[in-house]
Amino acid sequence: MNNKLEKLYARIIQRATINLRELEFDVKPYVWNLVPLSQMEKFYAFYGITADHPINFHFKHSGLAGSYFLGQCQVINSLLYKSDVRGDELKEKGDVLQFKNFEIEVSKDEEIYIADSALIKTMVHNYSHDPESLEQFFIKNTVSTYYANIHGAPCDGCFLEPFSTIDLTTVHDCVIGAFSYIQAGEINQLNIKPGTIWVRSQGDFDFSYHYPQDQLRKYVYFAAGSKPQGIFIDFMKERKDEFQRVFDTINLEFPVPVPDSSSLDRYAVIDLKTHIGENVLVAQRAFLKNSRLGKGANAQENCFVINSCLAGNNITAHGAKIIEADLGPDVFVGFNSFLQGKPESRLTIGKGCIIMPHTIIDIHAPLAIPDGYLVWGLITGQKDLEANSMSINDFEAIENGLEKGNMTFKGCGRTLVKAFRERIHHILEANGALFDGVNNKGHAQKNQDISFNTIQPYPKGELKGLYPTITIQP
Repeated sequence: MNNKLEKLYARIIQRATINLRELEFDVKPYVWNLVPLSQMEKFYAFYGITADHPINFHFKHSGLAGSYFLGQCQVINSLLYKSDVRGDELKEKGDVLQFKNFEIEVSKDEEIYIADSALIKTMVHNYSHDPESLEQFFIKNTVSTYYANIHGAPCDGCFLEPFSTIDLTTVHDCVIGAFSYIQAGEINQLNIKPGTIWVRSQGDFDFSYHYPQDQLRKYVYFAAGSKPQGIFIDFMKERKDEFQRVFDTINLEFPVPVPDSSSLDRYAVIDLKTHIGENVLVAQRAFLKNSRLGKGANAQENCFVINSCLAGNNITAHGAKIIEADLGPDVFVGFNSFLQGKPESRLTIGKGCIIMPHTIIDIHAPLAIPDGYLVWGLITGQKDLEANSMSINDFEAIENGLEKGNMTFKGCGRTLVKAFRERIHHILEANGALFDGVNNKGHAQKNQDISFNTIQPYPKGELKGLYPTITIQP
């Protein structure tokens, strides 16, 4: 092997494979040639500073090419390539976590701890929802690939395929297939096939949907020995160059007016025809083109809003894409969802709809989703919509479960809807959508005065591409 960067990558892959030995899964054929290690030498890493987010970083024997950090984080013996690690919602000393009938007090400020892992274009955010790991959001012996999300989900010895999400879940020694979304409490030694949508609260409800594999392959497909393929990958590649300017330019002016109550990240792409309303949050690596974001709307990391209108208090969760669409107020669009209308066939989504995480709506004729609907799965027209949606009121009335097409639901519908509504309110509150000029400050207000600092890897020698041991504290 040529240098310590390559040796480190080989060791990380080996450790992840050892963790997955019960599943007889070998990580190396999937990722060894996924990103040329020479890419690790080309990009600076950067971190943000605000008065509301005291910094505390420790980097040791790691590669951080193009990655972004905010909050408390340790990166030890790991490779992060163009990943976002946001610690702005970590728990603080004295906070109380409610778990079933227990109220557990946090003994010290929580930190994100990444050890012996490789995260490639991965989003890490939120805080640990593991009651056994209150003070540490840990990621160990894990390899994650393009545009996956690790959201409040400690993980140990896992492999995440492209566009997958583990959310509020503790995951041990699992393979999470491409475009799968898992929010299921704690799971162990599972090989989740691509396109699995699983939302579970033990004892309350269990929602599952499985994409037909032949149809999913059109959108994303990942196999050992080949690069990820499909519409999702092509979509990201086609817009890759538009991000180059914002990362190459040191001082960048906002191209559009931004209200005092809103924040537009300097590492977002936005064009002159886009309107930003009050209390709007636009995160780094978001992409906005010829669109309107009404009061309280947001576009989180890796979100794309193109030729679309969001009326207000809209949540566009990490990785979601909205193209040629009109969304009424209070619409939630879940992680990595792909909503694509056409200029002559626009998509309309009514007030208060919940678009489940990892939903695909890809239409060639106009389609309107009524107010107050819960939507999931693959939808290409009216017939699919009828098979993959219900009014929220009807879903709340479910008492003993339901099977509908490729969706199976067990438990009480009212409980699932209540959980989503509470989560939606929390996200709006955390992102500053409910700010009244004095109270309820969130990310949209707290991120306004953020400053960025860059750090560089060794430029040559056997350590080329790695970063020196760096500790950055208040």
